[in-house]
Amino acid sequence: MEKELLQEDSQIIVIILIAIMVLLLMAVSLVLFFFFSRKKIIAAELEKATLELSYQKDLLHTTIETQEEERKRIAQDLHDAISAKLNVVSLSTNVLIDGKLEKNEQEQTLHHILSVTTKTLESSRRLAHNLLPPILENFGLQAAIEELCDEFVSSKKVKADYKIKYNNLLSKSDELHIFRIIQELLNNSVRHGKAENITLKINDTNEQLDIEYTDDGKGFDIKSVNKNKGIGLRNIESRVEILDGKLSYYSEIGNGATFNISTKKPKP
Repeated sequence: MEKELLQEDSQIIVIILIAIMVLLLMAVSLVLFFFFSRKKIIAAELEKATLELSYQKDLLHTTIETQEEERKRIAQDLHDAISAKLNVVSLSTNVLIDGKLEKNEQEQTLHHILSVTTKTLESSRRLAHNLLPPILENFGLQAAIEELCDEFVSSKKVKADYKIKYNNLLSKSDELHIFRIIQELLNNSVRHGKAENITLKINDTNEQLDIEYTDDGKGFDIKSVNKNKGIGLRNIESRVEILDGKLSYYSEIGNGATFNISTKKPKP
């Protein structure tokens, strides 16, 4: 009888030990599972943070590169459109001061100085307009974009059909970003796309500003562009990012391009 009790106690002990071992194994398995899961989550978060940091670096690089390109363009414009012309005025004035010219030659030189001075004033106005369009500051985004489109149409290089609905709820800095985006799109369509027709739609809703832009230019290959983006497209992307907006585009070789941009509006 005692032997049977001892055997039963031994079996119970064995069962308890086995149960304890199973529980320990389960506990260890759970700990390992959570450990490796957490490790994967941390790795994924680190990868995400690295990608975000890389994107921010690319965005900063693009912004700096855009600024440098803008500075080069301004410096070139100042040299070509103003400095060179003022140098001509200076030389012509010195010739007049020498007093060695005949009367008719003096008149011709004065007319030449007046002509060059007039062109220099026009160039300085154009340069100031490109830096910060006065119409944008004084009359707002809609008037500035309409004038911009009309300028491209006046050049006879392209036809532009535009419909703009805007309620003047963005800040001046955001309006300038929108203006520069449209300006970049128009420049790309004319210079690179060789487009003949452009359609621009801007719709202002209660929550966001939607921009739809299309042209009938020669288009581009999406895969190639995504691998090696030009400064124009990167400039657009960086401005959309600053606006906390969304950008999508589609194009095919020979079939023009379409750009869709949406930006959130500040809450009143």
